[in-house]
Amino acid sequence: MGSKGKGGRMRFQPDASAMMKQVQQLQAQMLQAQEELAEETVTVSVGGGAVTVVMNGQQEVRSVTIDPAAVNPDEVDMLQDLIMAAMNEALRKSRELAEQKLAPLTGALSIPGLM
Repeated sequence: MGSKGKGGRMRFQPDASAMMKQVQQLQAQMLQAQEELAEETVTVSVGGGAVTVVMNGQQEVRSVTIDPAAVNPDEVDMLQDLIMAAMNEALRKSRELAEQKLAPLTGALSIPGLM
């Protein structure tokens, strides 16, 4: 299991097959989590429901709904701002969803900057 290093002390050498098995399990769990994120959605409404965005956990927009009352040719700038706000909020919530789903897996890796 171990080998003698400098000074005759034993050093721990991880079992490569056990480590490989753990990596394969983690890969399977990550794949499952990513598949689940593709199906889970977040829904965000802004402007009192004037604009609603549905986004999945992989940051793909599933739908954008605009209340016809919000469509005023004289206030296109306001509608554009509402759409942008809804998209940004949906993206933020989708990232939170992904972080919650993947945190148990990425925490096991302890790789800074992964998530």
